[in-house]
Amino acid sequence: MEVYDADAYLGDDDAMAAAHRQVVAGNGYHLYLLSLQPDIGVQVTIRLWDTPPAPPTDAEGHVPTSIESETGVLVVNQLGYGPAGDMTLPRPGVYEGYAWWENRQATADYYEATLRHPTDDTFENHLTQAWNNCPVTERYVLDLAYSREPEVVDEDEF
Repeated sequence: MEVYDADAYLGDDDAMAAAHRQVVAGNGYHLYLLSLQPDIGVQVTIRLWDTPPAPPTDAEGHVPTSIESETGVLVVNQLGYGPAGDMTLPRPGVYEGYAWWENRQATADYYEATLRHPTDDTFENHLTQAWNNCPVTERYVLDLAYSREPEVVDEDEF
């Protein structure tokens, strides 16, 4: 998945590679959230705070994060499928805090187990039903707080 400012169209291969190592990574305008499986739905939650709380002690993992939004609108995008939704921020600017996740590994384990089902005519139906009824919810949470105004870009420099 990807979270980005509504005007930040270009992806970032280096940030995507970093997400493979640390689950969530970004370049300032994009955040990539890397699931271990491609087909079971995940939940992405963006929460805004005056001061972001520390990640829960029982979170599967967490990293400090930052995202800049010049437009004040963040888009949640499913890589390969397109936008899943957007969120209007209280104001444009840089938002900092934490990204944390839970049930990432449990969902991946469940995904792999469903693929071991014997192949027959009903296999595809079995997969769809199994993935729609995953017993856990893979969840990514961005707990962010407004930090400062966005960087001013001089259009004449380009």
